[in-house]
Formats: sequence, C-alpha cells, structure tokens
Amino acid sequence: MKGIPFHEGWFYKHDGEKGQGRKVTIPHDAMLREQRSRTAPGGANTGWYDGYDYVYEKEFIPDASLEGKNILLEFEGVYRNAEVWIDEKQAAFRPYGYTNFYVDLTDKVKPGCSHRIRVIARNADQPNSRWYSGAGIYRPVTLWVGGRKHIPVNGIRIKTLSVSPAKIQVQVKTSMPGNVKIEVLDGEQTLCACEANSTGKAEVTLDVPDARLWNVDTPNLYVCRVTFGEDIVCEPFGIRTLEWGKNGICINGKRTILLGACVHHDNGLLGACCDEDAVERKVRIMKENGYNALRSAHNPCSKAFLRACDRQGMLVMDEYIDHWYIHKTEYDYVDYFEKWWKQDLKDMVRKDYNHPCVVLYSTGNEVSETAQPKGISLTREMTEYLHGLDHTRPVTCGVNIFFNFLSSIGFGVYSDKKAKKEALQAEKAKKAGKTSRKKAVGSQFFNNLAGLLGDEFMKRGATLHGCDVKTRGAFANMDIAGYNYGIYRYRHDLKKYPDRLILGSETFCKDAYKFYEMAKHNPRLVGDFVWAGMDYLGEVMVGSWEYEDYAGNFNGELGWVSAGSGRVDLTGKPLCEALYTRVAFEKAKGPFIGVCPVNHTGDRHSPSAWKMSNAIESWSFPGYEGRKANVEVYVRAARVELFVNGKKAGSAVLKNDCIAKFSCTYEKGRIEAVAYDTMGKEIGRTALLTADTETVLRAEPEKDAVKPGHLSYVRLRYTDKNGILKPLERGTIHVEVSGGSLEGLGNGCPYNERSYLSDETDTYYGEALAIVRAGDGNSLCVKLSDGLREEKILIPVTKEYLEKSGPAVMEKNGKKGGVWDIGESEGKRCSL
Repeated sequence: MKGIPFHEGWFYKHDGEKGQGRKVTIPHDAMLREQRSRTAPGGANTGWYDGYDYVYEKEFIPDASLEGKNILLEFEGVYRNAEVWIDEKQAAFRPYGYTNFYVDLTDKVKPGCSHRIRVIARNADQPNSRWYSGAGIYRPVTLWVGGRKHIPVNGIRIKTLSVSPAKIQVQVKTSMPGNVKIEVLDGEQTLCACEANSTGKAEVTLDVPDARLWNVDTPNLYVCRVTFGEDIVCEPFGIRTLEWGKNGICINGKRTILLGACVHHDNGLLGACCDEDAVERKVRIMKENGYNALRSAHNPCSKAFLRACDRQGMLVMDEYIDHWYIHKTEYDYVDYFEKWWKQDLKDMVRKDYNHPCVVLYSTGNEVSETAQPKGISLTREMTEYLHGLDHTRPVTCGVNIFFNFLSSIGFGVYSDKKAKKEALQAEKAKKAGKTSRKKAVGSQFFNNLAGLLGDEFMKRGATLHGCDVKTRGAFANMDIAGYNYGIYRYRHDLKKYPDRLILGSETFCKDAYKFYEMAKHNPRLVGDFVWAGMDYLGEVMVGSWEYEDYAGNFNGELGWVSAGSGRVDLTGKPLCEALYTRVAFEKAKGPFIGVCPVNHTGDRHSPSAWKMSNAIESWSFPGYEGRKANVEVYVRAARVELFVNGKKAGSAVLKNDCIAKFSCTYEKGRIEAVAYDTMGKEIGRTALLTADTETVLRAEPEKDAVKPGHLSYVRLRYTDKNGILKPLERGTIHVEVSGGSLEGLGNGCPYNERSYLSDETDTYYGEALAIVRAGDGNSLCVKLSDGLREEKILIPVTKEYLEKSGPAVMEKNGKKGGVWDIGESEGKRCSL
C-alpha cells in the first residue's frame, strides 16, 4: 500500500468549546499550549501543566483516484483514550496513548464526497501519568491506499538467517494469490532477486552477495523491494544476527556491551510533538556522547525513533509500559491493561520487526507486581507471548529490586486505594485553588528517599536477601533480568545464578566506570542504561542540582518543569556527566575538565541522587577571585596533575574510577589538566580559559543550512569576542524569525516559569536555544535582542540533501504531500 501524509488541514479545540477551533499541523502537542497551574491535578508529575480533552477535526474529500481502493488511516500515537469518528459514526477506539493503530475507511468514505474526520483525545482525567505525557495527536497520521491487489501495511517481514554467507528470509502477505517479485537493493543497484507464487502469503530465501553488515559502528542498510501487480513496497532493513546467552549479547557473532541511556518520548522544548528532525537530533546527540543503546522509557517508541536508530547504529530496548494491573496514578492505563495488552504488544512487534536497531523488548518498568505470584505468572505469559510474535529478540523487564522488597512488606507500596485517594485530594485542591500535594508512593517514594539519603541507599538496600527472594521468580520468567539500581548485586548473582543474564535496566551515572570494568570480564552482564540520557519534561526536580538564583523553590512546586536528571540537558547540551560517561565507556581518553560553579561553592542546592556532578566546562567566574573552586578531571590515566596559570594546584592518582577531584583557589586565566601513564609519560592535556570582559550575544546554528519545512536548532550564547562562554551572564532574549517560524524557545534549567512557545527566554549559565522551522524561501532569518545587544543571522535554506539532517520520511523533492510509497522514500534516503 502507498502512504499519503495526512498532516495538514486539521483544527483542534477543547472538547465542548464552540467554533471551528485553531488550525494545526500534525504532529501536535496540545498539552504544551496549556497554562501551568499550582492547582493542576497532575502536579509535579506533569510539570504542572493542566489536562483537558481535545477534539481534532478535518474535512476529507477523497479524489477520483481512490475509487475502488482499500483505504486505511494510521495514527502513530494519540494521547489518550482515542476515539475516531467518521461522519458522526465512531470508527475506532484505542485507549493506550503510545501505540499506533489503524482505522479502515474503505466502506466509510466515497470519492467526491465530503467527510468529517473527528478525533477525540482524552487527557482531562488527571493524574494519569508519572511524567509529562503531552496530549492530542502528537505523532504522525498517514492515509494508506491500495488497490484490490496489494501488499497490506506491515505485510513484509525480513529476517537474517546468516551473515557468512549473508542469507535473508523474506515473508510477504498479499491481498490475493498472485506472482510476487522480491529484490534486494543497494542504492539503485539490484543485488539479488527472485519471484514467488503467493497464495496470500509467500516466503523466500535470498543470498546477498558481498553484504555489508549492520552493527553499531557500521549501520549499513539495504532496501527490500517487493512488487505485487502495480503495488510496489520498499522496506529498509539491515543484515545482522542477534544471539544472547553465556557469551552475552552478540551481534553478528561478536559480543556487544549495551552502553545505554533511558530516554522519555518528549523532545524537550517541543514537548511530546514527534518531529522527525528532533528525534534524529536526539539520537545523534546520544551517540556522540558515548551511548550505543537507548531504552524507550516507559512506552513504545515512535517509528521516527526507530528509523533514526537504524541509520545511526543505535541499539534499542523498546519498552511497553510503566505498570501492569496495579494503579500508579488513578487514571492510568490499568483499567484497560488486561483487555488490551496482547494487542498493544502485537502492534509494537509489527512496528519493530524489520528494524535492526531493536535488540530487546521490555514488558514494563518497576512493576511491583513482579513480587506477587500473579505478577510472576504474568511475567512468563508476556515473555512467551512476545516469543510467539518474534522469537528473534530477548525479553526483559525493569525491576526495582529494593522497591519489590519494600513494597512486599508494605513500605511505599502502590495500591488502587492510594491512587484513588490521591485523585480525590487533587480534585479538592483544584476546586479550593490550592496547590495539589500528593503523598509519595512507589517510584516517587523511593526517588524522594534516594534524594535525601543518596544513591547508596537504593543500591545497598538491593543487596538484602529479601530482595533476591522477591525478584527471583520474575527473573526466571524472562530472558534477561532487568536490574534497576542493583549494581551491588551483580557479582553475587552472576555466581549464584549461572544461567542468568543481567542488564542494568536503570542505573546511576556515577556507576558507569564500575559497570564497564565489570562487564568487560563478565559477558553475562550485558549492559547498562543510565537514568537518564536526555532531560525530560515532568517528574520535576527528581534529578536537578539547582541553586536559589535559578530555582524559586526546592519543593518541586509551580515553576519546576523538568526532571533535571539528564546527562544532556533539555536543550540538547551535553553536561560534564556526559564527558565522564564517554571516558568511563572508553569512547574518549580525556582529559576533560569540569568546574563546579564557583559562585555557588558551599551553597545549598536542591537534593538529587541522580546528579553525579553539577560541574560545567568553564573557568569564567568574574567577581569570585580567591574563592574555593571544586574541579573535576575525567580521564583514563594513572595520574593527573592540575595547573592554574602555570602553577601546580594538585596531583591525583586514579584508582577504580576515571574521575579525579581537586580543590583550588579560583583566579582568572588558565586552568590545565595533564594526564600521565604508569611510567610517568604524558598522555594528554587540556585547558580552559577565562573569557575576556567584553560580552557578545551570539546566535549559533547547529548546522550550516536547513531544508524547507525542517528544523534548525540555534544556540543563543553570551560569550566574549573569541567565542568563550560566559556562564554568569544572564539576560532576557527576544527572538524574531522571518522566512520561517519559531517552534520552541527556552533554556536548560529545570525551573522555568516561562512557556517554551513564547518569543522570549531567560538564559541558563549563559545559554538558551531557539528551534526554528524553515519556510520555502532561500533563507531563514533569526534576530536576537536583549535590550543592550542585537544579533542577526541568515541560515541558507536548501532543497539539497544534507548529511545527518534527518529529513522527514514523508517528503519528496522538498515538498510535503502527494501519494508515494513511504518505504521507498525511506529506502532511498537510507542508501545515501
């Protein structure tokens, strides 16, 4: 079948609101457009955004070319309890807000006639999530069209049988019997081909000559082109095998350690809007900072995410859900879980199957049900069901080991009764105009304790014998045991359970070095996923390290908007923790220097166990000369020395870690770190310089050009004339865009009282970010002013393909719209 982008011509409004509403382009996050309020029932979970129900409407007049065709409408993600109505008749209902679903329009629309498509997205029943969910039709919509003789959507499955020689199996479904032609393409070149007779289903085996394999370092992609009558479908795929066992996880027969990060589905300043450019950028930033795997916490990832990971060589653990049959919030998915979980998993596997990046399925996150006999049985049932859908990938589940034990004896346990009480209290608070306060339970309860007592609390607790007792049943019912914060159990459990594979499904940043050194010598320790890779909206303050000059309060109330626990901040800027991780995972030797803000040495800050360090790459703290500076050096070396303006300020021997910490006196000039091996030979050095006194406001696009309709990310920075950042400079920057539109504006601070949709932003440690979309002209103009300074830049707009630019999948010749095979456009891009 062929795909038509179905993004334009939509109007949306609050349910019950009169009038046509506001015109929007899909994908669209309606929640980001709402006010944040201290009475918001979602409270800290959702970043204090209010929740509403929304109605999206679109007039659809099928043209004559659709006469007699089979027509499907695909929604990749609607949050949530989605109802689809065609001309006042309900055509579909899908409760889960994170999965794709289809509506058959074949007998519901007629060419030449006007039809009204109405989608209702429910998000008023708060709280329904533990993080910022977004709302509305936040992922793409596609109209699929096929003749009487066609290949159904998801009708092609490709499996690698071997890599030496390269041999693949292709299964094709057809709408009727007939001849099928199957080809493997490398760009425009046909590598191999065959024909088969389909009885409604055909299966062939093909040898691919001189095949270039897919892995994290060389993500080579091919296209499988299948022709059935006039229907031509092109499916990108990679040739790679996947095995798991005593040798760990092996790709193409070679052990691969998963160096992973957990990421939520939102895209920072854009909210939950699933823009292909934003997703491509997120994956690229994670890859550049040393990660080779991402966990979709805690819901199925988007198709755009999978495409980006395929292209960039990023492995994926695709996760299903945050709970099973016990409520974590009153209006979450529990009431639908039992009826829908099999269909949800089936749709997740159909989406994932041909993507070489997907190497793991996860059935859930911190589900304390795994400590109960019913939950242990369900663990096995879900694992076996996934094996039936796809036996080529292992199944795991992220289990908080200490959480399972404590909840089993009544501490901080989730319960349906507590969830209902919380919702009633939130409703009363909203009516009274008071802040919505909730008693912490479950994950939030343990997060709060960890914030107060430190990360050791959770990791030490996981070593208790009762934790083993309350997890071993569930772990026996999955392929790979997912340990949330259980690093101190690894050695013990590898010995006690000789057949168990262990995955750090959620971990602390500071344990990256310990994990990697252990994993190098223990193949059954298969990987690590830090919480979190990139900062995310909601679950506010859980991982933040802020001071009073940036945070209005330390209690997580109104003004807080993000978690603050990313190794990369909300704008995509890598923090010093990302530098540490790169060194820990041997993706860089270092040395790198991080300096804890000297203007806050010794000051009180918001508590967090998820923040290893608040250091930044700067030696520019004017006015604080003579004050104590806490300095960190990240390096793989035997010894490192620190110099300030040529004078030795300290020396440290590194043992069992790749971070050296120093205290010295701040003075402007130059700070330098020099690393030595065991023989005393210098193996590396790096330095930071103090910025000059003159301050310049700069606009710095991340890429030199942009395609029409695509996003350009522009850094707004206070620097000196040489481009050295000045982190203590603060200002309110106004942004004007011509030749395009301003899509998002903000900074990386987890506390932000402004909307990301305004045209003004404060800076955070001297920086902010503007996200602009190019129009159809030849250039995109971004103008900045802060009352004292002005800056203007022109970004060329080109229709030529830009390397790593992340072009939207439904685009041809630089224009959106039209009918063509979506797989084919994907395949052409992948072959570049």
